[in-house]
Parts: sequence; structure tokens; C-alpha cells
Amino acid sequence: MLNKVILMGRLCADPDFRQTPSGVALCRFRIAVDRGFTPKDGGERQADFITVVAWRSNAEFVSRYFTKGKMIIVEGALRNADYTDNNGVKHYAMEVQADRCAFGESKSASQANSGGSYAQASPAPAQPSFADTPPRTSLPPELGKAEDFEEIVSDGDVPF
Repeated sequence: MLNKVILMGRLCADPDFRQTPSGVALCRFRIAVDRGFTPKDGGERQADFITVVAWRSNAEFVSRYFTKGKMIIVEGALRNADYTDNNGVKHYAMEVQADRCAFGESKSASQANSGGSYAQASPAPAQPSFADTPPRTSLPPELGKAEDFEEIVSDGDVPF
């Protein structure tokens, strides 16, 4: 069986972050996902509004870095969220349980879409740059010289 959902959309409102009584982080939010077509009559594009639930570190990530209008990518599974209200009426609902969440647009695109208000995150650690490193033409001295190695002749059989 397969139950995999991948969505990209914009948050309809700020995420609702909570913790369970045992201290597990939970974040619930809705995203608007545009449908892949435009109506024939030239009307507005339609969207589906999907409820997503994230747990633990995903919940903390979403609540910290996402606000209303931000683009998000969600990977997860579709779950039943059926419940019975106080009047005994059964309600049927579906929601996505997020396994992974990621940014759906760059910081500059996010600022352009929201008018420049972007919540500052802690700076990312510096990444090493290999653009200025020249390619190696010889082995490092600690590995020895090519003459120190012996060629292994194989008969084609796998040794296991």
C-alpha cells in the first residue's frame, strides 16, 4: 500500500503551535494549493485548502519560520481526522500528517511577496567554498606514491 502526499502551497494563516500534556510539540496549519488549471470562462484560478499537522521538530520548524502567506513544501501522508461532536454528530475530515516540511521559495522571493516583512532567522552556518580550490594533480604525501601500490589482477569472480 502507498500513502504519500507532496504539496506546495501558501499558508492561509499563521501556524497554530501547541504542546501535548506530555510536552510533544504539535503544529496545525492550512495551506492553499492552486489547482493546475484555469477555468474555461476565464475566471479566477481555484485552490484547495488543506489542513496539515506537523509533530516534534517539524512542528517547531514550521512555527518558527513560517507565517501567513509563506510558501511551504509538505511531504507526508493522508490521514482520517474523523470526530464526534458534543451533540453526537459524526464529522468526517482528512488532513495531511507532515513527515517533512521545507521552504517553498527563496528569502528574496518571500520578501517580494509579503512586502519585505520577513522574520529573521538565526544566520546559517558558513558553508565551505570549493570554487577557489585548485584540482589536485597528485596524491597527498600521507597516502604514499603510486609506485607503492600493487595492481590486483581479477579473474572476474565476485569474492563473496
